[in-house]
Amino acid sequence: MQSQAQRLISLFRTIVLSGVTAVLIPSAVLPMSAQNSVPATASQAARMQQFASRLHPTGRPASQSNPTRARRGSPQGGIIYDNGPINGTVEAWTINFGFVVSDSFTAGQATNVNGMTFGAWLFPGDVLESVEISITSQPNGGTTYFDQTVSFNGSNCFGNQLGYNVCTETSNSFSGPQLQAGTYWVNLQNATVNTGDPVSWDENNGPSQAYDSSVGTIPSESFTLLGDNGSPQCFASQGKLQVLYNFTQQQAGTHSVAGVTMDRAGNLYGTTENGGNNGAGFAYKLGRFAGWLLDPLFSFSGGNNGGQPTGVVVASNGSLYGGAQGGIQNCGTDGSQYCGLVFNLRPQPTACPTTQCNWNEKVPYRFSSESDGSGTINVSASDHAGNLYGTTSTGGASDQGTVFELTPSGGSWTKTTLYSFTGGHDGYGPTQVLLGNDGNLYGIANGGVFHDGVVFQLTPSGGEWTLLVLRAFGSDGFFAPASLVQDSAGNLYGIAAFYGYYGSAAIFVLEKTSLGRRFSFYLVDHSEFDVLNNLVGDAAGNLYGTGYDYTTIDGSRRNPNPGGGQQTHDSYIFKASYDSNGWHYEDLEFLGSQFLDSSGSLALDSSGNLYGTTYDCGTSSQGTVWQLSP
Repeated sequence: MQSQAQRLISLFRTIVLSGVTAVLIPSAVLPMSAQNSVPATASQAARMQQFASRLHPTGRPASQSNPTRARRGSPQGGIIYDNGPINGTVEAWTINFGFVVSDSFTAGQATNVNGMTFGAWLFPGDVLESVEISITSQPNGGTTYFDQTVSFNGSNCFGNQLGYNVCTETSNSFSGPQLQAGTYWVNLQNATVNTGDPVSWDENNGPSQAYDSSVGTIPSESFTLLGDNGSPQCFASQGKLQVLYNFTQQQAGTHSVAGVTMDRAGNLYGTTENGGNNGAGFAYKLGRFAGWLLDPLFSFSGGNNGGQPTGVVVASNGSLYGGAQGGIQNCGTDGSQYCGLVFNLRPQPTACPTTQCNWNEKVPYRFSSESDGSGTINVSASDHAGNLYGTTSTGGASDQGTVFELTPSGGSWTKTTLYSFTGGHDGYGPTQVLLGNDGNLYGIANGGVFHDGVVFQLTPSGGEWTLLVLRAFGSDGFFAPASLVQDSAGNLYGIAAFYGYYGSAAIFVLEKTSLGRRFSFYLVDHSEFDVLNNLVGDAAGNLYGTGYDYTTIDGSRRNPNPGGGQQTHDSYIFKASYDSNGWHYEDLEFLGSQFLDSSGSLALDSSGNLYGTTYDCGTSSQGTVWQLSP
């Protein structure tokens, strides 16, 4: 691993006084390149006379072709571990001249490492040629699993405030180790460039631990490890589907990715329930930047500030709102449960040095008691005035759930319970509410007169809201309504299960007429679907969604008894359209005999591209974000 000289360097290297490094060992034991006074960090070098002139050469400023932040694009191979994006503006740590920088990572399961990307700070004109990479059980020590000098290719370089060029360095050229699940350290040293200058590893304050051979513990660095963990990617795509992002175990937690929403610029936003730095949930943004790239916006901490988010909506001001667990610990019979809260995420102020800074969290409202609202908190809609609408699964006057409104006023928020469910004909435990184009609220709840779910309408009048059950399910074979959407004419569409045909699925329509709402349905081909997950509609009235069916291992239909036989899941993305001849169904993508659980929200852009998430699958089996092109 280390030469005798390098071990001496690690033991006696430096004392840092007022930002100046004093070398304490005789130059005779140092490699020739290390006899120069090279500080441990890039910012220290920028303050030293012999390097400052190199960073700001007369007439040749550092490139500013990408002033935001270099990001890793779409490297070949699966992502085993991602420690966050390149920052490029905070600090960087030298990885040649005898310095060794180590950073920890976790392999969620048995895996093969065969590539790496990281952020490098280079002098203008320098090109990184190679770096010695090792993987060990301790920082630059313990058991050595891999140690090799590999070549790198640079891309997406930009100039930062100190005059360095910050580049994304990628290598897929080595045959790395086979690792079992566990925590390891990746170590970088002996970097070489065409000029022999210092090279530094970008610091990004990611979730891992890092260590420098000369100073000890340091903030974590920006890197991604690539490889093949042997897990199925699940997709047997016909070629129209593209996986935009593969979540890691650290980001997604325990298979908790659920749906995306889109802003006017075409960026995607979503949450994971259990992932992030604290294991309490993670909010992210996917935007186009030389490919689709993920920005980790916020890691929830749980408790009073919330955790386990249930998704987000994008408000008119561009910030994100959603519901989460946590808040005030005052719910339940013994007062031990958190009531839940509504959170708001927005970018840091413009003083933030880059566009990739983490977002700030505010809490517009914490539910105060069981009668106020509790359980699963969903924020489903936002109007042009900035009012928010959502549901609580429990709580309210009868502890059967509520629909609520949050109204902004002078920097604070006022919460109004619009309706408390009784558990009778009106149902209980509302799961969704949408703001109709007529100003009414429409939603779905459990229970009802036939016990299999209701679609309801809430109408405002004189400061009060009146609930009307538009459809009670359960009397005619339909049950479990879900995923309600509305078209421009005011018609409501949703999905439901059906008792016939071994348990098939249907799209139902509550058509708006002069006499009220007329119910009709389209029974999706029973040879295709047992379950429909979600719906989204386009401006032309077409519907899109995902679904799956059960088959036994011999390919036959399963028995209605769920306990009958070993099963696989054939998954589809579909389109349903209507014309004078009725409804028409079309398979857009068959995803093979794997399990595509895309129960979260879908998004459509102006070009007709469809976006969604999977609960599992992907290179780390922790979920994906996908795009299906028309």
